[in-house]
Amino acid sequence: MTEAVATLKKWVDGSDNIVFFGGAGVSTESGIPDFRSVDGLYNQQYDYPPETILSHSFFVRNTEEFYRFYRAKMLALDAKPNKAHLKLAEWEREGKLKAVVTQNIDGLHQAAGSKVVYELHGSVLRNYCERCGAFYDARFIQSSTGVPACEKCGGRIKPDVVLYEEGLDTPTVQGAVRAISQADMLIIGGTSLTVYPAAGLIDYYQGNKLVLVNKSVTPMDSRADLLVQGSIGEIFGQL
Repeated sequence: MTEAVATLKKWVDGSDNIVFFGGAGVSTESGIPDFRSVDGLYNQQYDYPPETILSHSFFVRNTEEFYRFYRAKMLALDAKPNKAHLKLAEWEREGKLKAVVTQNIDGLHQAAGSKVVYELHGSVLRNYCERCGAFYDARFIQSSTGVPACEKCGGRIKPDVVLYEEGLDTPTVQGAVRAISQADMLIIGGTSLTVYPAAGLIDYYQGNKLVLVNKSVTPMDSRADLLVQGSIGEIFGQL
């Protein structure tokens, strides 16, 4: 155990109001590709860039092509929680962790047992008919072809994910801000902290135990009280 990990463990052991803020790096160790990594979706070739396909306007005007990409690249329904997800759920059960704030849309935190999860960008596990609001799970979307249609009214089904050009869900953001502002310890992991408005949530933290756990540097490193570099799953497995 490195000195940084030992310090992190000491801080965690002495805290009872931890909030974890995580990004794609938390899920890559479960086999879900990171958009911006070297092997990520942004570095693969398609007829359109992923950020174009995953926009609200593209979904509206070219829904079938959106779903062709979405089924192939955004649904990882067989992925399992890794050591980071499991440790966070354990801390919540112990009363140490008060909330998880995540940019991920895969539902792995809940699969690991976490209850208080603020999903800033929504979830692939929830899908709704735009006409009548009927709910459909991700397996329905995965097994459908073309543009999935509501079995009740025939309306178009849309994933409950925040696409480019769409705003974040206000109650979700408010819950995340409240949790972060009240935390005595904020652990940030697996995120480049370059995607706004999500990255701006760090500004609400008022404590003196700001921890960054990442494989690479971030623009916020100079603000951290503790930097821990490495695989988040391996590091959390030591705590």
